[in-house]
Amino acid sequence: MVDKYLEYLQFEKRCSPHTVTSYRKDLEDFMQFCLKTEATADISKADKKVIRNFIVDLSENNIAKRSINRKLSTLRSFYLFLLKIGEISVSPADTIPSLKFYAEKQIPMSEEEMQRLSDSVFSQVTDVLEKCIMEVLYQTGIRKAELCGMMFESVNLSENELKITGKGNKQRIIPIAPELSGLLKKYTEIRRPEPEYASYFFVNKKGKKLTEKFVYLVVNKYLSMVTTKEKRSPHILRHSFATHVLDNGAEISKVKKILGHSSLASTQVYTNANIEQLKKVFNQAHPRASKNEEL
Repeated sequence: MVDKYLEYLQFEKRCSPHTVTSYRKDLEDFMQFCLKTEATADISKADKKVIRNFIVDLSENNIAKRSINRKLSTLRSFYLFLLKIGEISVSPADTIPSLKFYAEKQIPMSEEEMQRLSDSVFSQVTDVLEKCIMEVLYQTGIRKAELCGMMFESVNLSENELKITGKGNKQRIIPIAPELSGLLKKYTEIRRPEPEYASYFFVNKKGKKLTEKFVYLVVNKYLSMVTTKEKRSPHILRHSFATHVLDNGAEISKVKKILGHSSLASTQVYTNANIEQLKKVFNQAHPRASKNEEL
């Protein structure tokens, strides 16, 4: 049943390979737990008590609450699938609540820190690929997986556009500055892909597709030069992009499209946009908002 569910995610739901891999790992963890405690790996027969025991076991092994909730979400989705195809009549995960926790506050880079990176650090950097990685992530807000998977044919430098394939294989067009187009053109002049990776825009010095780990290490290295903040990841560059463009007056609905979010709520939470900025956007744009009074 697990394989059938994963095929459903891949071919019917059109989830990304990364998402399918994450779901597979969550289900395999539960299968291993059931094998150890229930002497069976058939999780389609698991009941509510077994799932609760699984959550307790994860907690006792100091697994983060966010990770536990993700695994629980995977199980909910798996059992809903079994309900849909008539394998079970009641989902054992249906009434199990997620764990409550306070999400760690994500602090974006400041505009000053990013400017310092551009003025002081990049003026001495000769590695065009690493510079491209940093600038594309910060200037477009795309995810590291989207950057690694960016196709050569999706980069339109003459029109200053990138076509990005995001979650659920949804595509979106992101405009880029002429200066970034110039940097990417410079990269294409030194790009030397191996034949099997030629369809990818970014390749490493060995001509192979970039890995997410490599991208993380590049971002961490350069952000460490300009900040003492703990979080120095590609996700923080995405967060910083969204926060900075919102703070400078961009419409939140347009930022939502650029980020590839399915809901406006995701953009508000993700960017950590302050309420005053959201009020300003509302008062400027909504037809029923007062143009003379604040909310």
